Amino acid sequence: MNDLHDSRNLTMLTDFYELTMANGYFKNEFKDTIAYFDMFFPHHTRRRRLCRLWPALSSLFDYFRNLSFSKEDIDYLRGKGFSEDFLDYLANFRFACDVWAVPEGTPIFPGEPIVKVKGPVIQAQFVETMVLLTINHQSLIATKANRVVRAAQGRAVMEFGSRRAQGFDGAIYGARAAYIGGCAGTACTISDEMFGTPALGTMAHSWVQLFDSEYDAFKAYAEEYPDACTLLVDTYNVLHSGVPNAIKVFDEVLAPMGKRPKGIRIDSGDIAYLSRKARKMLDDAGYPDCSIVASNSLDEYIIRDMLLQGAKVDSFGVGERLITSSSSPVLGGVYKLCAVEKDGEIIPKIKLSENVQKITTPGNKRVYRLYDRESGKAAADLITLASETVDDSRPYELFDPDFTWKRKTLTNYTARELLEPLFRKGECVYKERNIEEIKSYCREQIDTLWDEVTRFENPHNYYVDLSQQLWDVKHELLRKNKE
Repeated sequence: MNDLHDSRNLTMLTDFYELTMANGYFKNEFKDTIAYFDMFFPHHTRRRRLCRLWPALSSLFDYFRNLSFSKEDIDYLRGKGFSEDFLDYLANFRFACDVWAVPEGTPIFPGEPIVKVKGPVIQAQFVETMVLLTINHQSLIATKANRVVRAAQGRAVMEFGSRRAQGFDGAIYGARAAYIGGCAGTACTISDEMFGTPALGTMAHSWVQLFDSEYDAFKAYAEEYPDACTLLVDTYNVLHSGVPNAIKVFDEVLAPMGKRPKGIRIDSGDIAYLSRKARKMLDDAGYPDCSIVASNSLDEYIIRDMLLQGAKVDSFGVGERLITSSSSPVLGGVYKLCAVEKDGEIIPKIKLSENVQKITTPGNKRVYRLYDRESGKAAADLITLASETVDDSRPYELFDPDFTWKRKTLTNYTARELLEPLFRKGECVYKERNIEEIKSYCREQIDTLWDEVTRFENPHNYYVDLSQQLWDVKHELLRKNKE
């Protein structure tokens, strides 16, 4: 795949304490200790308790494959005071971990492992920074995009935010994430070149301003792009000049060619009002098939309100509020040690906190999604120990991990394991899917959630439960650590 990782080594994109800990593990003879880490979104970061999408495998594949320390890296670290034996270890570093992950495009919920890494503790610990920054950012944008797309109620949404993104990686990978989340395309050309996210766009106000008149600008564009003619009509006045000049060009340039206009775009003003008026003008002129595109600092709430107000908009271009997820601009995913191996035995580890929502779930784990066979909807997620399997031919009793008296027995259900192997001993074992397959899968998985779970305000709490065995392990560690 053509990727920015082909031209740069991101091994050193890490928090410095990953290196100081690695050196400490090395000096204390822990370098061969096998550790298990989980990446997940803790409950205290869920805010609206909505599901999140995660679309970051492409970045992680390239990162894991290219993990190596260059001579320049070693020279830099030598200047930071690290010993020669540790630097020699890094110079001969080869990624050798096992990695599991939830498939790209899957809705995910607080508390459940999204990525699981098993391997020598130096390596499994070292990848924390990149795993978190990749998944936090791209999940954030995919989730925001999906909310915007759902607000549009079947109308196409185009991602227009490259120039407002936080850096070029934010633009490139954000565009990919937005497409997986449901957008029809992006203004980011390089994302199309790299990943196949369709690049879309027409003209800016500067095009219209450059010509002697608005009509001349529209005429030149129609002559150059007769099969894809969408005109920006708000440079001067939407109703008094923009739409009338667009209609004139449609009549005088496109009609004689036997072509039909694609649309007009409104980028300012009261778009709900202007779109209604513009729709009537276009219909009266014989162009009911000419679509109306709206842009200008949109998000899911503005789009929802515009449609409630009767806006005649056929598609939306959404920029900075999508690519930065401005209403909730950070996800707080964490990466925590959950087990180590000692003498062939897996020893569960737990992190305690005065804030009970920050207490981790210990052990080597699996994650199941349980679907009701009659409705096809997801009923709950279940986290178990890796040694457990769920037999969906038999009833299964779920219980709330915090309020254990709240119980429900599932009977007619299907259990699907979510975590899939990506790497074995550092070798990729996962067959990557193309962008269209991921996007289609994402749409299908969102459809398995009840509307009450995905609504914007006060969504229903989707249950992520623990198996009885895992709950017992966790609470035994809690008891021991209180003694």
